[in-house]
Amino acid sequence: MPIQRYKPTSAGRRKSSVQTFDDVTGKATVRKLLKPRKQHSGRTNGKITVRHRGGGARRKVRIIDFKREKFGIPAKITAIEYDPNRNARIALVTYADGEKRYILAPLGAVVGMPVISDVKKGPMKPGNRYPLYLIPEGMHVYNVELQPGAGGTLVRGAGNVATFMGVDGKHAQVRLPSGEVRLVSRDCMATIGQVSNVDHRLIRWGKAGRMRHRGFRPSVRGKAMNPVDHPHGGGEGNNPIGLKHPKTPSGKPALGVKTRRKKSSDRLILQRRKRKQR
Repeated sequence: MPIQRYKPTSAGRRKSSVQTFDDVTGKATVRKLLKPRKQHSGRTNGKITVRHRGGGARRKVRIIDFKREKFGIPAKITAIEYDPNRNARIALVTYADGEKRYILAPLGAVVGMPVISDVKKGPMKPGNRYPLYLIPEGMHVYNVELQPGAGGTLVRGAGNVATFMGVDGKHAQVRLPSGEVRLVSRDCMATIGQVSNVDHRLIRWGKAGRMRHRGFRPSVRGKAMNPVDHPHGGGEGNNPIGLKHPKTPSGKPALGVKTRRKKSSDRLILQRRKRKQR
């Protein structure tokens, strides 16, 4: 999916770029695989828990099959579709028994490509799904399960890919896109390949209006507020925040603070993710 740049006919067009959607083949969605999307605007029980959310274009949720538990039944990709709720492409697959489902499209997926999900060893081609103990070491995978049979929860964003490092006893080692090396059950399922739409990160949204269409409201710096509104507020002119570390509007430490609590699954993390350089 290449990125297209327009001539700078306006201030918004000068900085923006768009997707070409050349990889999308299907436009008419399957109504049975749609459900309404309730708008919460970042609120839980009426209280704002996620700031700067609200509005956006209307859209419906596509029901994605993250489990793919129809083992041994061959299927073919009949369409590559755009999903407004995620940055990856989705593929409409039709099974040999006539059932249709949506799955996360692998990179390089085309109409007519066969895919299968099985608990027996088969062709290691993109889009096929197997338990980790059947996958060769060093192979790229995505849509990885954390618990056997629970459905894929890891590595589902556009262009993401994990590396299967091998099986050690009852567990398998997987290197996630963040650099974290984690143990999961050897019986967990994973899909061969890489998530589609790798160029999504190169999009330049260009103007505030496009972000509003996505459901993002304006964000105001805390230091631009009054002291009553934010801990960073106040001061004369261009002053720093005046604190040892940044804080949220409610006064809790922010930026770089560990938020993960101690969990029993900490023992399954062999190597922590790499910290981004600021």
